[in-house]
This record gives sequence, structure tokens and C-alpha cells, in this order.
Amino acid sequence: MSGSAERLPRLLALVPYLLARPGIRIEEAAQDFDVSAKQLRKDLELLWMCGLPGYGPGDLIDLSFDGDTVSVTFDAGMRRPLRLTGGEASALVIALKALAETPGVVDTEAVHRAIAKIEAAAGDAQPSGVVVGHGVREAQHTARTRETMREALQAGRALRMRYYTASKDEITERTVDPMRLLIVQGVGYLEAWCRRANAVRLFRLDRVDELAVLPEPAEPPGSAEPTDLTNGVFSPRPDYPEAELVLAPDARWVAEYYPCEELAELEGGRLRVRMRYGDESWLVRLVLRLGGQLTVEKPPALAQAVRKRAADALARARHLPVTLNQ
Repeated sequence: MSGSAERLPRLLALVPYLLARPGIRIEEAAQDFDVSAKQLRKDLELLWMCGLPGYGPGDLIDLSFDGDTVSVTFDAGMRRPLRLTGGEASALVIALKALAETPGVVDTEAVHRAIAKIEAAAGDAQPSGVVVGHGVREAQHTARTRETMREALQAGRALRMRYYTASKDEITERTVDPMRLLIVQGVGYLEAWCRRANAVRLFRLDRVDELAVLPEPAEPPGSAEPTDLTNGVFSPRPDYPEAELVLAPDARWVAEYYPCEELAELEGGRLRVRMRYGDESWLVRLVLRLGGQLTVEKPPALAQAVRKRAADALARARHLPVTLNQ
């Protein structure tokens, strides 16, 4: 399925793309836009109904199909490719610069050439109501961690680390075989073969407490494949349990930050969502951290776990002055 947020930019780009490639096979065009041929045909059918004011014969975009190929016979003025705004260009340049500094990039020179072209094309364009920060400076500890990992990657050495796993709220000692450094949504990660888990794992750089480069070589097994990050770092599996949650207005960010399915808008700006979770203790801590801004509706076992954890916390804190009257 193709959402409207993804479809609109594709529709705007399709006409100039097809004008530059008359008679292109629909299958080839679909591959270039990373959609199915069926979806692209739906997009072309929609374009047929778009055009200039008047929206009569001679005003609408016209396409010509010949077997499995397509050509534009009337573009209705949509022949100019989309241009980046100043804010979009700035954001893209910042991301590319971060990519160029990350080990494992196939062709760093190509990235630098792309940066130069975007900067030249952007010229003096100014962001339209968009402010793009030029990166957030890493904490010194995280920066040192990144540099140590970079050295290990370049030298092909294994690493030993003391790592905090937020989902389980635990600290573990691990020996890993580094594969690559990544930046996902502005957060740095090391992708490595974890000998403790016997699998590929992503480690957030800011959650590494201690780190040492080992004299032994890094040797990820041949079965170690890069993680698919198409849908972000966390990809809920179908076998994960589901929770139905109600978010107060100040907690609606949860639906944007974590993979959720929106179920219904409720009174007072509240939102009901469905979320899959891999670790119950992580979700219990999230609910408690939001302090009444998030309510568990289903499953009952999760709601009970939240109540029990809250009651246990109050019992341990009974001696504190703030809880004496509770």
C-alpha cells in the first residue's frame, strides 16, 4: 500500500520523469520509484484526472500506453522537476556530511560530490519557515566511543563492551565483531555480531559504558547480514503481543516515536493506538514514566503488571516524607 504522504511527491515527480523517458516500460519505471507495477498503474490513472483549471479535454494530463510502455503526450505544465526548498537542501546536506564521516560508506567521494552539487544547486535559497540545526554535538563520552569503534573497524579488531539494554533495563558484558557504524534518525549505532546473543545486534553508542579494543581479529560469520532499517531500528514482529493504549494529548508523541497503529480519536484530544511490544518490562516502564498520560486498555495482564510495579515502587518508598500521606 502507498500512503498519501508518499504518493503525492511521487505523482509530482512522475510527469517530468516520463517526459525524459518516453516509451519507458512500466515495470522499469516502477522499480525506479520503488513501488509495484500495479501501484504505478494506479498512479498513472490518477494523473489522467489531473491538470489545468477547466479540467476539460485539452486541460488534463494525457498519457499514451503501448503494450507495457507509457509516454506523456500532454504535461499540463508539469514538466519541471521538483526543487528542494532551502530547509530540505540543508537537511539533506547535513545527513550526507554525517554519512561521509561514517566508516563503511561504499564511495565517500561520491557522497562529497553529491554534497557539492546540492550546495551549488541550492545557491542562496532560504528555508521557508523551516529551521534546520547543523547537528547536535555528541557528549564527550559518546564521541570517544565512536572514535574507538572507528579505530576497531579500520583495524579489523573485536571489541569488548559494557552495554546498557534499555528494553530490559539491564547492563551486560559483551564481546562483539564490528560490522559498520550507522546513523539512524540522528542516533549513532554500531552494528556488530554479538557473541553473547550469537546474532547481529545494533548497539546505541550513548549506551556503551565501557569499551576496549581486543587484540583478536573481528570475524563476523558468513551468515551475518546487515540489518534492514527500512522501517527504523525497531521492527515489530507479527508474533509480538499487542497492547491497546490511550494517549493523553501530551503523550501523543508516543504514536509518532514508536511504531503504532492509530485506532480512534477520542474526546479531549486523546488517541487510542495499538502497539506491538517485544518486552513487557520495557512497556511497563514507559507507561509508568508517563505518569497517567498513558492508559493501558488491553491486555489485562499488562495493566496488572503496571499496577503491581507501581504498588511495589510505593511500598519501597513508604519511608520517604513525600509518600507518608499517600
